[in-house]
Amino acid sequence: MQRGGTHHWKTLDRDLGRLSRLEAASLYAARPLVGVGLALVFVIVAALMAGLTSGTEPGGLVIILAAAVGAYMALNIGANDVANNMGPAVGARALSMAGAIALAAICETAGALLAGGEVVTTISEGILSPAALTSRGTFIQAMLAASLSAAVWVNIATWIGAPVSTTHAVVGGVLGAGIVAAGVGSVSWPMIGAIMASWVISPLMGGVFAAAVLAFIKWRIMYVPDRIAAARVWVPVLIGLMAAAFAAYLALKGLSRVAAVTLPQALGLGALVGLAVGALSVPLVRRQARGLDNRNGALKVLFRLPLVISAGLLSFAHGANDVANAVGPLAAIVRALQGGIVDEAVVLPVWVMLIGAVGISCGLILFGPKLIAMVGNQITKLNPMRAYCVALSAAVTVIAASALGLPVSSTHIAVGGVFGVGFFREWHAERRATRATRTRTPAKRIAREERQRRKLVRRSHFLTILAAWLVTVPAAAALSALCFLAISGLFS
Repeated sequence: MQRGGTHHWKTLDRDLGRLSRLEAASLYAARPLVGVGLALVFVIVAALMAGLTSGTEPGGLVIILAAAVGAYMALNIGANDVANNMGPAVGARALSMAGAIALAAICETAGALLAGGEVVTTISEGILSPAALTSRGTFIQAMLAASLSAAVWVNIATWIGAPVSTTHAVVGGVLGAGIVAAGVGSVSWPMIGAIMASWVISPLMGGVFAAAVLAFIKWRIMYVPDRIAAARVWVPVLIGLMAAAFAAYLALKGLSRVAAVTLPQALGLGALVGLAVGALSVPLVRRQARGLDNRNGALKVLFRLPLVISAGLLSFAHGANDVANAVGPLAAIVRALQGGIVDEAVVLPVWVMLIGAVGISCGLILFGPKLIAMVGNQITKLNPMRAYCVALSAAVTVIAASALGLPVSSTHIAVGGVFGVGFFREWHAERRATRATRTRTPAKRIAREERQRRKLVRRSHFLTILAAWLVTVPAAAALSALCFLAISGLFS
């Protein structure tokens, strides 16, 4: 009897264990659906907020629909774009995934609400002639189609694991809807050509500058006899340069709502801030450097805090700039329905800004980890020094592009910086291996086939991201044309 009872309990325990594993597997499989469900709740809440705010205004149903589309776009911007700012810090282990998401959510929201979206041009950077969409109804349909198609394309890119430019997606959306609504002649093709040129200019500028900074760190700090002494001299200089770059970057790109700042003024402000921060960082770096071993690994400690601060500042500036990509068309539609002029600049109302700011943060929290991990870990191996080079490159390259009048993408710059660091490491490793072979150093000699296998940049991710960049504008344009035709049929 006792033996049978023991067998009975063992069978019961085994069955309960199977049920527990089945329950755990079900929860794991359902986890992605939780994010989708919460995102859907946010879209519905945004639509209800728009309905309550618009009240008895004309076109209330259209405003509700536009708010839902804007909320969907904001979620996708948070899921995709923010990875460029936080990925390097996470990959370098300066921030945990949870810490990066919390910091980015706070800084993105603060940037969007405090310094973002003062004005958004309704015809999106001069892509269409202001006289092209003279009909108010056609204009509203085109803005809806552009926003929806851009959101869908960014969603697809996030799903396949490719960081793309949301600005370029919006440009493609406006282009596709504009061609269907007003014809090919309505498009400013020189502007489209400039945007296409930025596909090459942005990542090249970001990659070259990031590689140059990494080369400077290697040859001035890492490859000298006394690394710690060199770090005490040069790390404050690099921190000052970072502070100068971000002060000028935020003055130019993130603080337009507070005050209008010209490029010379921004550079002057950046120089003053850089000198002050560099001087203040001297005692801090000396204190951190005490007791460190004279090896490259120990230097990572000195770059962690600047990297975390730079990631937060990049997210602040991103929130200030890209909130208009999410809800700019919504603001333009609201103004058009209120009787405003189609080709005027549009001020973003507070409730519209709130949808954009909260949506970007929610998209980051719900769906951002996938792209953050890809940018931080899966393109090339990053440490605090390499990730610092990427962050500094993003700020400096945007300033340089602004000075030259080049339309560049912050997404392409940041990811280009990661690739630049990786390809520089490959070149440097190949150079050292070749030199070791020539000097016949057996310990360092590696066969060419083995060096080929040890490539430091994953080619599969490189090709996937490059393909996604190339097709963003035409794909968003094609989707927008289809959306415009569908919306036109719905409204007719």
